[in-house]
Amino acid sequence: MHTFSGIGGVSIAGDAWGNPDGPLVVLQHGGGQTRHAWKGTGEILGAAGYYAIALDARGHGDSDWASDGAYSHDHMIQDLQRVLAALGRPHPVLVGASMGGVISLIAAGERHVDAKALVLVDVAPRIEPEGVGKIHSFMSQRPDGFDTLEEVALAISNYQPHRQRPRNLDGLAKNIRLGPEGKYHWHWDPRYRAGTRNLEERRIRLEACAHQLKLPTLLVRGGLSDVLTEEGVQQFLAICPHSEYVNVTDAAHMVAGDRNDIFGNAVIDFLARVAPLQAA
Repeated sequence: MHTFSGIGGVSIAGDAWGNPDGPLVVLQHGGGQTRHAWKGTGEILGAAGYYAIALDARGHGDSDWASDGAYSHDHMIQDLQRVLAALGRPHPVLVGASMGGVISLIAAGERHVDAKALVLVDVAPRIEPEGVGKIHSFMSQRPDGFDTLEEVALAISNYQPHRQRPRNLDGLAKNIRLGPEGKYHWHWDPRYRAGTRNLEERRIRLEACAHQLKLPTLLVRGGLSDVLTEEGVQQFLAICPHSEYVNVTDAAHMVAGDRNDIFGNAVIDFLARVAPLQAA
């Protein structure tokens, strides 16, 4: 695990794969996830010769919780800038899923980061309130904690019924923390969910960012997703017509976790054309 200094003294955790001299690919997860969601993708990118780094957003995973509860998109973008400055690599490929895709789109569209290419995973300016509501409901359940790992596994299975429930529950340790009272809690800072989020304001900002995109862009949608619909995809492609689009038909919102093989190959194919290894 690598650690970087974000703004306000928040420590940002990350994992890396591949050749440090290869083109840099920064992987940013969705809300309530951790960098571990990118393990399979990171391995594929590293094996192909890229230098992939997956970050835990502030308040998630092994990154620090913000003492002041600051979890806005702008704070996370500033964390990203600090990480890139520490790496000395100012022209990364940005890959972001859900929340991480919002951070990546704003960072590129508002020129906070001089990105070489952009990959958005199941996120666009227009997303569906019903799908977002299901995510919020999942993240808000059992605020007092779970008594057993089996209860945690059941909650995840109910939210992702299309996935096979794991037989070995040890892997859940990356998604939870054991509280002093002996109960299991989700790994994120509860204050992350307490912030107000206006989907209309978010849409307006992201549409403005999409209009400004000039860099190579790939949008990947999970065909089973209830967060990003085909209509939302087509609206984005109309705003940003040079973008490429891949639909992973049997994946839901967590595309990389559902079909990492298809997702990883789609990203490698895209990067081979827009950020080739020989250009590193």
